[in-house]
Amino acid sequence: MFHFDVYNCKNVTFSHVNITAPDESPNTDGIHISTSSNIQVFDSNIGTGDDCISIFAGSQMINISGVTCGPGHGISIGSLGRSPNEVVKDIHVKSCTLTATQNGVRIKTFASSNVGSATTINFEDIIMNNVRNPVIIDQHYCPMPPCTGQASSVKIKDVTFNNIRGTSSSIAAVTFNCSALFPCEGINLRDINLSHNGVGGPAIALCANAQGHAAGKELPPSCLKSVLDS
Repeated sequence: MFHFDVYNCKNVTFSHVNITAPDESPNTDGIHISTSSNIQVFDSNIGTGDDCISIFAGSQMINISGVTCGPGHGISIGSLGRSPNEVVKDIHVKSCTLTATQNGVRIKTFASSNVGSATTINFEDIIMNNVRNPVIIDQHYCPMPPCTGQASSVKIKDVTFNNIRGTSSSIAAVTFNCSALFPCEGINLRDINLSHNGVGGPAIALCANAQGHAAGKELPPSCLKSVLDS
């Protein structure tokens, strides 16, 4: 399971941590944070078969900087919504590099979920090297089908992606698959520069039930433009 399980903690710093696990090893999150505040993760190398860092319910004031991730499932917030009133807020991820991971920076909530929220989240200065889903919000997360098809009740609001650059191993470099019941609001993209390094065409962005705006470099072309023009 988790290498580090940070539960019900305050004022903890991880620095120069090295974690190595095979990419096929299940549920081997590097650092799992839940019900904790003021947690810092700096200048560390994490390779696992699951999330390099997972930020779970009850987490706030989390700062991650200078982390190299790969292999693994990326840096993830969630999954949220399994229990009522799960809240995550004030998360900052900066100056990280992800290489050959399943996801880059991700927020995930269960397809059928209890009420909760994920707010005030910033991803900044992130390098993606051959990442399958570099930027993704998935509010239809369903690890154990069948799922009911009910929309997620977790509210995602005020999320910024700034200076995200590199390569995507899939065409969909940016995916916002949000809830029809509680659409994502305040999604801000600035200087996104992600190219598709495989066959099948250039990188694209996909949006469903997402509201926000884009500025600066827009590669792939933002699917939030229509919100600005409306």
